[in-house]
Amino acid sequence: MVQRFFISLMHVITNTFFRRIDVVGDENIPAEGPVIFAGNHPNALMDGWLLAARCGRWPLHFMVNAKLWKYRVLGRLLDASGAVPVYRREEHDGDVDNSKAFDKLFEVIEAGNCMGVFPEGVSHTESQLAKLKTGTARIALAVAARGKVTVTIIPCGLNYMHRDRFRSQVLIEFGEPIVIGDEWLARFKADERGAVQSLTDYLADSLKAVTLNAPDWSTLRFIQAARRLYKPATANLSPGVYVELNRRFVETWLRVGDEPEMRAFREQLDDYQSRLEVLGLKDYQLRKKVSIAKAFRRLIGRSILMMLLLPIAIPGVLLHLPVGWIAAVAGEKFSYEMDDVATLKVFASMIILPLLYIAAAFLIGSYFGALWAIAAVAALAISFSASVWVIEAQATLLASMVSILRRTRLRAEIEDLQNTRLRLVETVRLLADRYADTDTPRIFSNQDFSTTGVVQSDE
Repeated sequence: MVQRFFISLMHVITNTFFRRIDVVGDENIPAEGPVIFAGNHPNALMDGWLLAARCGRWPLHFMVNAKLWKYRVLGRLLDASGAVPVYRREEHDGDVDNSKAFDKLFEVIEAGNCMGVFPEGVSHTESQLAKLKTGTARIALAVAARGKVTVTIIPCGLNYMHRDRFRSQVLIEFGEPIVIGDEWLARFKADERGAVQSLTDYLADSLKAVTLNAPDWSTLRFIQAARRLYKPATANLSPGVYVELNRRFVETWLRVGDEPEMRAFREQLDDYQSRLEVLGLKDYQLRKKVSIAKAFRRLIGRSILMMLLLPIAIPGVLLHLPVGWIAAVAGEKFSYEMDDVATLKVFASMIILPLLYIAAAFLIGSYFGALWAIAAVAALAISFSASVWVIEAQATLLASMVSILRRTRLRAEIEDLQNTRLRLVETVRLLADRYADTDTPRIFSNQDFSTTGVVQSDE
């Protein structure tokens, strides 16, 4: 019963926070037997919640930093979910004893259950994987060497478009399974230390295959801008294609980035990006020339739909918008690191929302009875869904209105930017044709690039 509650809670949390969650490679996950899910760690506890909600196996016991148990409510939740506290040597001057934690993990795995671990050791916001700790490999090899079960490691890539932004998108990619079979066990028996390091390196390569890695944020920003220019106007990228395209661009840049024409293209693209930022525009707004009249017609159509839903959404907005504001402030103010922001936003919402619903149910129930209280809570839940849509639509409408105003005032500058964009699009596609790996199937065909149509943003 407790396990079902937690998995349902993880689904509610992740499906509410993210607008879209794509899962790739779930066929790699064994239907039974012990599994160690090993993921990258860019978003604090949100990473664990996503894995728990989407891996398809339960119970899933996580290795969690023991410092989180100092928060009483959080500690109880972690205990109930089966989390195992682990002390980090870096936080205790190397003087730690994790023997009980390892005994518990051995027990979990040998019982045929699953373990979740983040081998980087700490959540971070870097543009590439941190060096992996050897603990994951050591646990897998040590348990397998006892001969009771066959252990499988599943690399898990968590790829966020905007890690701390409400209603963003995320791709979860499960890589090829790493089975700790006879070959690994023989190496472990002959050279324990060497086998642990070799498995750690192998796991690192497997994680790189399911995550997006760049040398620095400046390069990643350039790669994402180049990908936007390369993408056909009619293509609406799924998170999976989004990550794969970015990954290919990173690999190509690392391989031929020192070529003069690649350097020149990066300088031109950086200049284009800077000009966009000065004018407060986004690249997708320049993909296709749209008349002001047509843009206004679109705005009116969206506005009418939003107005029809507004009466349903108003109660939800009035109740939930303050909660969202408080959660956003808490996430920004009390987070020690950027990777904690989404987690703190969710925790603040989880604490405040139930209290508000209970208070609303109590007040209505006191005056009108229990049935009206239940109906009111259900109505608030429906209103919440409508309010999320209205708020998202309102943000889109505001951005569109600002874009239209800028287009009417800055026609000459925008026309020059559009011409610059056309030249950059031609350049990036020529470079992609020249330097792409010929053994890798293309994501887009020549027909995709020649087709025109309504522009859709993948951001």
